This record gives sequence, C-alpha cells and structure tokens, in this order.
Amino acid sequence: MATASTSNPSVSSDIFSVNPYDGHPQLKPVEAEVLWEYAKLAQNLSQKTRSLNEEPDQTMLARLRVLEKKMGLVLTLFKASVWGVINDQPAPDAYYDTTNDTTIQH
Repeated sequence: MATASTSNPSVSSDIFSVNPYDGHPQLKPVEAEVLWEYAKLAQNLSQKTRSLNEEPDQTMLARLRVLEKKMGLVLTLFKASVWGVINDQPAPDAYYDTTNDTTIQH
C-alpha cells in the first residue's frame, strides 16, 4: 500500500502532512500510523537517493578520500609487519649448505 501512495506525485508531496491510511475501514488506527510512517520513510529515502544520484555529496567524497588514504597506510604497515615477522623467523638448518663453501674464513 505504501508504494502505491508514494508513486503518485500529488500524494508524495502531501505524504508528510496527511496520512493517506487514516480512516481506512480495514486498518486499525495503530496500523494506519505505522503504514504512514513507512510511507514517509520510503518517500524520504526516495528523495535522498534521487539527490545522491544527481550530485555526489562532497563531504562524503572527502571523508571517503581520507579513509582511502588511511587504508593505504594500513596496508603498507601490514605488509611491513608481515615482512618483519617473516624475517625474524630463523632460517631452517638445511637452508645453508656449507659443504661447498669456498670463501676464506678468518
């Protein structure tokens, strides 16, 4: 019911001031109020979505840009810490083969 009332442009402008479900014979007053709140919420979300599709929110873009930079830093620090953990592990004994070592030892 809420979607049918919000699709009509004349009803959508009045949805915030007039309850279209008020006095409906098959609805209790509480049900009519709940449906009205849902209709207002749907209309509000529809308007916000339409405005976001038309022009991106500049403050949201700025926040996302800051977040993107922070995530890049976190990724770099994570890679460095993983590299540090790998380098801190002792190498296996079989890794160094000294039998054919021809370097001069002092």
